[in-house]
Amino acid sequence: MNASSPVDRYPRPEAVSPAEWDARVQLAACYRIFDHLGWTELIYNHISLRVPDEPGHFLLNPFGLHYSEVCASNLVKVDLAGHVVGRIEGEPVWPINPAGFTFHGAIHQALPEAHCVMHVHTTPTMAVCCLDEGLSFTNFYAAQLHGKVAYHEFEGITVHLDEGRRILASAAGKPVLLLRNHGPVTIGFSLANAFGLMWLLTRACEVQQSAQAMGRLRPIAQPVLEACVRDSLNFDPRFGAGQDAFDAMVRLVERRDPSFRR
Repeated sequence: MNASSPVDRYPRPEAVSPAEWDARVQLAACYRIFDHLGWTELIYNHISLRVPDEPGHFLLNPFGLHYSEVCASNLVKVDLAGHVVGRIEGEPVWPINPAGFTFHGAIHQALPEAHCVMHVHTTPTMAVCCLDEGLSFTNFYAAQLHGKVAYHEFEGITVHLDEGRRILASAAGKPVLLLRNHGPVTIGFSLANAFGLMWLLTRACEVQQSAQAMGRLRPIAQPVLEACVRDSLNFDPRFGAGQDAFDAMVRLVERRDPSFRR
């Protein structure tokens, strides 16, 4: 690795373990990817990631920063009670968004396989969340999510801890949860898996939105839907579960601005 590489320009702080720093860099890159894709909402919404080898701790974006400002060192580490832990020396003390912790904390606490949780307010995904029928499994992308989508009724802004428990119950083990009249949540066994789910869902909603404006949606037969789920590389750990696509996006945002590694 030459001395001018981004990895060398932004070294790991000594007080942070290599595993945690790698998680921080990957999560910061993900925030920059969301910004690149236009999946931002001012300073709102959230992506959380478990800290490796630290049960009960996860990383979340600092409340008040745009996604384009998030970097490895300013991510906030919290416990399952929402308390900030392990602040990196020299970094400002940032709060976290209560609306994010409410259900992210509940999901991370109850589901050991929930390594990463994502929530966005993009127009196509919110539009589908506002439909009575929700997501229609009538296009290539939606077909891969057949049997993986659950719904939660709208209760207002998600700042109440008791709703976090109801959101968890509504998910019922499904990796995609549509908060009705609100927006989507994806729950991944890896960061790449959660990203792949969100990308699939976003494309499915975009296509559905366009198709519904043109006429009736053409159904897909049940056996074909089941085959699409079986064959999708986004869910199979043997084929990376979307890791290669996520890595390609990391390279893209790194070429634009590698400061997420700071």
